[in-house]
Amino acid sequence: MDYVEQLTPENLKEMYRLLVLTREFEDRICGLWGKGGVIELPHGSQGQEAIAVGACYGLRRTDQVMPSLRTRGAFIVKGVPTKVQMAGIYGKVTGAARGKSTTHHMADPQRGVLLGTGLIGSDITVAVGAALAFKLRREDNVVVDFFGDGAAQRGDFHEGLNFAGIFKLPIVFVLENNGFAEYTPLHKHFAGEEFACRAQGYGFPGLRLDGNDVLTVYEAVQQAISRARAGEGPTLLECVTYRYRSHCENQRPEYRRDPDEIAFWQQRDPIPRLAAQLAKRGLLDDEDRLSVHAQARAEVDAAINFAEASPFPPAEEVGEWAYSPEDPALVGGRRS
Repeated sequence: MDYVEQLTPENLKEMYRLLVLTREFEDRICGLWGKGGVIELPHGSQGQEAIAVGACYGLRRTDQVMPSLRTRGAFIVKGVPTKVQMAGIYGKVTGAARGKSTTHHMADPQRGVLLGTGLIGSDITVAVGAALAFKLRREDNVVVDFFGDGAAQRGDFHEGLNFAGIFKLPIVFVLENNGFAEYTPLHKHFAGEEFACRAQGYGFPGLRLDGNDVLTVYEAVQQAISRARAGEGPTLLECVTYRYRSHCENQRPEYRRDPDEIAFWQQRDPIPRLAAQLAKRGLLDDEDRLSVHAQARAEVDAAINFAEASPFPPAEEVGEWAYSPEDPALVGGRRS
């Protein structure tokens, strides 16, 4: 089945809007960093938005996603309001964690966003556990798990994929290969030609694809989801992409990249690529494009205003959700 051919003009224009909104959101928080207010250290995904948007577009609300450090688009596509995300970035009580955590590894169970951790690769086995729960409950849902090339070198990767392959779990592994594991270029931590072939060792398909083409990503993920829902097990998708910015905004002075390398990838930017495809189909002209960008700026402006106007959490909440409620039946840590 060709899933891209089933997309309506409205679907295609909405995917473009989501790409633009993700880029605008990331650009703005990177620009705000260091100017006061923002307490989260931004780890921008500029340049690789097509992976999150393409993979998450069309998911059910009951499907679960495990975002990576750079999957901002997953939150947006899954319906987490930008104002709630921005409030989290400011550490305000109106954020998803009521000021106890920023949007790094945030969760939204009602919208199908799993809670991650700050340990590279550890989210993979958590996502596999969620897929196991779906299978044990006989629920027709799928997990989409995002992680980077650095995480694919961790033991969690091999353990998670092996377990998922053995039990044919409904999970799609999306490897965001952006060429860097934090500050380490790919050629210094990986001697192979591709990661996708590793899936063969665990008994399921692996595919390497252009991660900067949102429609290519969408098609591959939808095919993988179809397999998962049919009980055929996991798929590993290696999405080749590039991030324009450093690992984070607190850039190390010794970390510099070749400007020609960045320029090469900017010619393959996912946003103008989709714009060109839509223009060719007569679905997007210059006026439409400018309108989409203006709407994205307005939405992010509103999110910033909301975050700045929101209060910090009250001091008396410091222990809430951090400790279990007191149980009068417990004496000295044991049930009486």
